[in-house]
Amino acid sequence: MDDQKEIVVSSKKFRNKSIVAFIVFFIAIAAGVFAWKWLQRQPQVAGVQKPLRKGLSLDEKVFSKALSDKHLAKTYPVSAAAKNVRFNGDVGLRSPLDSNWKLKVVRSPGDTLFISLDDIKALPKTDITFDFKCIEGWSQISNWSGVKFSDFAKKYNLGLQTQMNYVGLTTPDNKYYVGIDMASMMHPQTLLCYEMNGKPLPLNQGYPLRLIIPVKYGIKSLKRIGTIFFSSTPPPDYWYERGYDYYSGL
Repeated sequence: MDDQKEIVVSSKKFRNKSIVAFIVFFIAIAAGVFAWKWLQRQPQVAGVQKPLRKGLSLDEKVFSKALSDKHLAKTYPVSAAAKNVRFNGDVGLRSPLDSNWKLKVVRSPGDTLFISLDDIKALPKTDITFDFKCIEGWSQISNWSGVKFSDFAKKYNLGLQTQMNYVGLTTPDNKYYVGIDMASMMHPQTLLCYEMNGKPLPLNQGYPLRLIIPVKYGIKSLKRIGTIFFSSTPPPDYWYERGYDYYSGL
């Protein structure tokens, strides 16, 4: 008799819990729909709704505090590098390349250096083989060679400039541009790169000079650098303006 009563009570509890679970489920769906509609009504900041931009900015603060010269991207032997390096994105590469290309480094308004590729190649060469990560979700181990930006900055007496908060880089046609925090730019693995797999960069990989910055997603590794400048405030950034994270750190 007692056993039968227990079974009846247990069944009733199960039914009540099921009813409550369905009610909670439908409330959650309604809350989700309401939140989505509310989010869509919010003003946009740099290509994304303001609450989402605040979340991305918070991520930037957390990641930037964790970066140091000891925070290194994992490296691999050259033998692990892909022979056919994936190409992704040609914004900034569609205009013909000027045969008289020189890198422009704007130290301050009215003070611009014009530096040839041979001048850059005369500096100590650094190789790196790492897992290049794209924000679209793919990655590929690839080999790159060039000059550490920190060595470049020392050579061209950019000490005052590197005390600023940011570096801006643009392609010669100004169609693609990135802004990078100075700590990441001065990181020991950040290169002004002129070779891939031991050979000059192909045109679609940014010949004659591109940025390679392993502590960030590939959207920051600007191809075909035209101009470098320095700023105390965040410079314009192509993908940030389209709703992505400004910092884009790994």
